[in-house]
Amino acid sequence: MDILCASLDVLFLGLVAPLSPSRMRSMKASQDVDVCVVGAGPVGATLAARLAGAGVKTAVVDAAPLPPMAMPAFDGRAYAIALTSKRLLEGAGVWERLPVEPCPILGIRVADGRPGEAPSPLSLHFDHAALGEDPFGWMVEARSLRIALNAHLPKLANLAVHAPAKAEVTRDADGATITLSTGAQFRARLVVGAEGRNSPLRAAAGIRVSRLDYHCMGLVGSIAHEKPHRNMALEQFLPHGPFAQLPMPPLPDHPHVSAIVWTDKTAIAERCLAMDDAAYGREIARRLGGHLGWVKPIGRRWSYPLSAMHAARYVDTRMALVGDAAHGIHPIAGQGLNLGFRDVDALASLVIEAMARGDDPGGAALLARYQAKRRPDSLLMLGATHVLERLFANDIAPIRIARRLGIGAVDRMPRLKNFFARQAMGMNSSAGALIGR
Repeated sequence: MDILCASLDVLFLGLVAPLSPSRMRSMKASQDVDVCVVGAGPVGATLAARLAGAGVKTAVVDAAPLPPMAMPAFDGRAYAIALTSKRLLEGAGVWERLPVEPCPILGIRVADGRPGEAPSPLSLHFDHAALGEDPFGWMVEARSLRIALNAHLPKLANLAVHAPAKAEVTRDADGATITLSTGAQFRARLVVGAEGRNSPLRAAAGIRVSRLDYHCMGLVGSIAHEKPHRNMALEQFLPHGPFAQLPMPPLPDHPHVSAIVWTDKTAIAERCLAMDDAAYGREIARRLGGHLGWVKPIGRRWSYPLSAMHAARYVDTRMALVGDAAHGIHPIAGQGLNLGFRDVDALASLVIEAMARGDDPGGAALLARYQAKRRPDSLLMLGATHVLERLFANDIAPIRIARRLGIGAVDRMPRLKNFFARQAMGMNSSAGALIGR
């Protein structure tokens, strides 16, 4: 209706007087935005919500529709949200809209082991109380976060949501022209690529990407179990990769629930995925141990090949990359999404500050500061997860003995333990104004 009315205004004015260039520019500017985010996954949608909530005129474009969602069936997927990421979601107005109460992670146990054997007694225990009252993080169901974002985005006065729509982006020194498959077209002073690892915006900019294939598969899902998890997470290092059990909130038919993230050689993972529930549950139990009693797989089984990637640059003319469009890491530390949220915080803080000063939110100086803030942190996390994968994903006896002794030694070093705990909470990174508070 707004587009129709605008067209009638143009026709009427054209009959009585020719439109001046300044008048045409002002009419077009009413549809233009300061920032256009391409990709409305958790990272892109949170960035759009954070910017729009701070008064920045924003658009978000996604190829999939973002309708208001009724609560879908439990599908087994969940996110580990670090403390700093939770603060970002609060600041973006998303956290309070979660329809399912997140489950706090109050403790973490790290151990080395083998499938079917008891874990090494030389384990590492983290207690959130050693750092304060806040949990290490929260487990949030994927469906819950999606519903919260979909409900929040349409309510933001400074946000235009274009979904489903595909974007064709042309950038120049002054901004970007976004042409949508719906026929709409508008300008933005900054365009943000949040479309994932195969980012079309990154490819169009000619930004090189380094990739590393781990020749392994990640298996993701959930289990019901006999005994309560007591808000404890387990990171079990096994010969072919880590196995993590993460505490989840109860379900109507299952009072004790945990998420699992399981890494294994591709051939082994594919055999396990083909098993029936009983056999699949037994394989999970062999890796988990008996501390939760019997286990039963629930929800869907999800799998994906494991690789790491890193973009040579996070920025180009009038463009920035966030989340998986800029970097992807091994899930051994559970920090992939949190790394993307740190991108969101850094970029949003810079843009909001620039707008408050009347500066250009897509200028070269701002983009250089964004890259300087985020690239070192991402490279450090990429390197750390790769070293952990190389160190722990093997069954060489001398190395296995050394790492078990090392785990036991760290457990007796409070300062080093606190450093690792703060890293898991996202508190050692170069954070922006919001999550660093």
